[in-house]
This record gives sequence, C-alpha cells and structure tokens, in this order.
Amino acid sequence: MMSGANDEEPLAARRPSLAEEREDSPSADPGREAEDMPGGDSASGAGSEVGDELTELVAGLKRERDEYLDLAQRAKADFENYRKRTMREAADAERRGKLALARELIPSIDSLERALSVAEDGSDVTRGLELVHAELLATIGRAGVEAFDPLGEPFDPAHSEAVSTRAGEGGAGTVVETLDRGYRCDGAVLRPARVIVGE
Repeated sequence: MMSGANDEEPLAARRPSLAEEREDSPSADPGREAEDMPGGDSASGAGSEVGDELTELVAGLKRERDEYLDLAQRAKADFENYRKRTMREAADAERRGKLALARELIPSIDSLERALSVAEDGSDVTRGLELVHAELLATIGRAGVEAFDPLGEPFDPAHSEAVSTRAGEGGAGTVVETLDRGYRCDGAVLRPARVIVGE
C-alpha cells in the first residue's frame, strides 16, 4: 500500500498544473494569435482593392448615365425644334398657297365690280353677280386678304399706282378716283390700287 502512494507522487510532479498549461497556450497571447491567423493582413488588402474597384465601377456607370442623359436631352430638343420648324414651314406653305390663289382671283373680282357698276339695279343678273362677288371676297378674306380703297387720301406710291392725273379736283397729290381697289395681307400689298391723282 505504501508503495502505491509513492508511485503517484512522481506522476503529479511530472504533470504541469492547469495555470501553467494556460500560460503556455497560444491563446494566452492575443498579439501572437492575430499574427498566427491565416490571411490577416492580406484579407484587409483584398477588401480595400474590392472597394476601389466598386468605386471606379460606380463612377464609370455615372459617367455613362450622364452621357446617355445628355444625348437623350439633345435628341428631344432637336426633335422639338424639328417639329416647330415643320409646323412653321407647313403654315408658310399654306399661306403662300392661299395668297397665290387670291392673286389669281383678284382680276376676276375686278371684272365683277366693273360689271356691277353698269348692271341694272335689282335685276336677277345683278343679284347673281353680287352673290358671286361676295363669295369671292369671303374666300380671299379667309386667307387674310383684304381690299382697300385710298379714295380721298394722299397718294402713297407704296400702296397705289397712279394711272393718270386730273386737274381741278380735290387737292394736289390726293387720290380723286379709284379705278381698281388694292389688296393686302398682313400689311403687305398684294396688288396696289389703280388710281387717278389730283393735280
């Protein structure tokens, strides 16, 4: 029995205590533990590289977005300008067509007015001529064309054409008779009035 107790003592002497085991453990030194962890510094470096790549990618996408946005805005502005120009050109073409038609009708209106000046008042023919005359004036009026008569006004060569002069009537330089009325559209003369001017 005594010999068994003596045998246990050398075993206890050889075994390190729990405190000694903790001191010798690698986890007891936090600095050494961080150094010994695989990929410690390389992982942080890789993370920064990924962040840089993401930042560069986002910046590139923003530049591309801005380029497409600018292109779309310019295309929209160009289309709006094209639409306005097309509408303006169409309106101008329509106006020119109406004015060309009015110029063609003006001699016919002059002929009707001469016929009305000598026609018998109240006759069926006269009423028919008056209806045709009114319809032609309404037609050119819808195109913005209006007739003007400078009778009694000072002669203006920009709006009237002097066919002859007549002494002893009205004042000198005044329109004393209108042979054919003038026509204008938006202030522009389509056909000057043919007049006689007093001396």
